[in-house]
Amino acid sequence: MKSLLPLVLVLACTAHGEMMNPSPAKAPTSHRFLALGDSYTIGESVDPVDRWPVQVAAALRAKGLRLEEPEIIARTGWTTDELDKAISAAEPRGTWDLVTLLIGVNNQYRGRGLEEYQNQFRGLLNRAIHFAGGVPSRVVIVSIPDWGATPFAAGRDSGKIAREIDAFNNIARGEAMKVGARFVDITPISRRASTEPALVAHDKLHPSGEMYRAWVLLIIPAALDALKK
Repeated sequence: MKSLLPLVLVLACTAHGEMMNPSPAKAPTSHRFLALGDSYTIGESVDPVDRWPVQVAAALRAKGLRLEEPEIIARTGWTTDELDKAISAAEPRGTWDLVTLLIGVNNQYRGRGLEEYQNQFRGLLNRAIHFAGGVPSRVVIVSIPDWGATPFAAGRDSGKIAREIDAFNNIARGEAMKVGARFVDITPISRRASTEPALVAHDKLHPSGEMYRAWVLLIIPAALDALKK
């Protein structure tokens, strides 16, 4: 007499006369990354692969995270109000798991006021939080580097530039702390350009890929914490 075990197994896996198939496993979520800024974010004078948002994405993937290529809204020379207009024109859609914001050097360079910067930066920060699904801790503010330490600034008052950059950064840090966004201070690294030529790009003003790599080491922990939220 043949065993009835195979028949029993078939009946156990059948519902209403049809074979029940296991539910397919869901693919791991791929995170989205939006980077907002100016020449430093778009990586003026370096190859696209050396842009710090691109380096951050690569470093996060190396740690096992699924992350799309960053969407970058940034251009050399932009001030806070120009970035705001560009964001409106770009109309970024959806929600991002990580949003970064680095803006203000051109406000300082053009001699624009701190109060104006604070008001406009606050508006940009609120937009960044909106893009991050209303979660401030998913937003990482990166400090303004000190261009006064570069060869481009030779003959200028580097001390005055440094003080003004610090004042702008204090505003950005304060606004970030108010809402619970993260703040990463890369400015000390930028000041090493005065004694480390390899940290400056060929235009003698913007960071090299090597300097951006040093920034990334500071940004990665904040980005990882942001992605856990």
